[in-house]
Amino acid sequence: MTPLHGVRILDLSRILAGPWATQLLADLGAEVLKIERPGSGDDTRHWGPPWLADGEGQATSESAYYLSCNRGKRSLAIDFTQPDGAELVRTLAADSAVLVENFKVGGLAKYGLDYASLRALNPRLVYCSITGYGQTGPYAQRAGYDAAIQAQGGLMSITGEPDGAPGGGPQKVGVAVADLMTGMYATTGILAALRHAEATGVGQHIDLALLDTQVGWLANQALNYLVGGSLPQRRGTAHPNIVPYQVMPAADGHFMLAVGNDGQFQRLCEIIGEPALASDPRYASNAARVSHRDELIAHLSGMLQTRPVADWLGLLEAHGVPCAPVNRIDQVFADPQVQARGMRIGLPHALGADVPLVANPLRFSATPVQYTRAPPLLGADTRALLCERLGLDEARIEALLTAGVIGV
Repeated sequence: MTPLHGVRILDLSRILAGPWATQLLADLGAEVLKIERPGSGDDTRHWGPPWLADGEGQATSESAYYLSCNRGKRSLAIDFTQPDGAELVRTLAADSAVLVENFKVGGLAKYGLDYASLRALNPRLVYCSITGYGQTGPYAQRAGYDAAIQAQGGLMSITGEPDGAPGGGPQKVGVAVADLMTGMYATTGILAALRHAEATGVGQHIDLALLDTQVGWLANQALNYLVGGSLPQRRGTAHPNIVPYQVMPAADGHFMLAVGNDGQFQRLCEIIGEPALASDPRYASNAARVSHRDELIAHLSGMLQTRPVADWLGLLEAHGVPCAPVNRIDQVFADPQVQARGMRIGLPHALGADVPLVANPLRFSATPVQYTRAPPLLGADTRALLCERLGLDEARIEALLTAGVIGV
């Protein structure tokens, strides 16, 4: 038994935010039916290279990007812009607990696939709409893309090196964090709405915007501004409220130093052979260190550049001072802790080779995550599901196929 066993989800979303949410729900045991346009499918199917290699080592048409967020799902290729296709999706929605979509505001109404239309068929339906800017407001009709949201939602203003520093200027985070966090919020909202539907028999519409999400997880930086009144600045890897807490130079590279309290700072000073620094009024408390950030970091940098990264990591870890290497992605998957936690998995793919995937980080004691399906080929389950779920016979399926309503 999995946590979401028996929960059926109809996934009309594409790209990342919606698929990230539905992949997580699939990991938890929900049955996710991914609706895709025949012939092309999810946009990310074409976002390569790199491409998955088949059993003979030859590149396929399955992009790494698509594979990253679509495991555990079954793919139905249905053109719901055609009346027969829309009717198929409506019938599937009538028997689903959740529908996830990320079309433009009002874009599904003309096909009878909007919340109001589907609520009439299925009052218990939890309908999650993901857009760039939400269902209301002056920007509601705008398309939203992760990089634009990172910029508009304030994240780029606090990410990167300061103006005037080498490489200074706003920076995008290396993964699409606005999309990913929206997917996580979507999952949370869907689970809460499912609980409500179980208790009351009534579903609801979840209106989730990338911009709202980005503003929502500015977290301490938002409160630094709202409480303190001053604008947070770009500080590279440095923390706005804790010092020293940033990437530091060593003789042969860099490492992350994360001193979180005065006791850890005292131990750091002892390790570098300068215990008096810990009692210097400029550095004796975190508040003082924040006020004298520049001179302290300059002094520590000079001291830390005298020995290689491995030496400092060994000494700091031995004395309980938080630190970490700055790993490349290959080093991440070679890390013994990451390996011990099983964060790389493989699933057999329909094209004849295992597809490498990143595991779900959730660890349940009673209902562990189960990985049952590799990301599906476009339309791989259309025929079976139309027969299994809707009771269509072969003649009807062939007629829909000939008319271009479905793809297999």
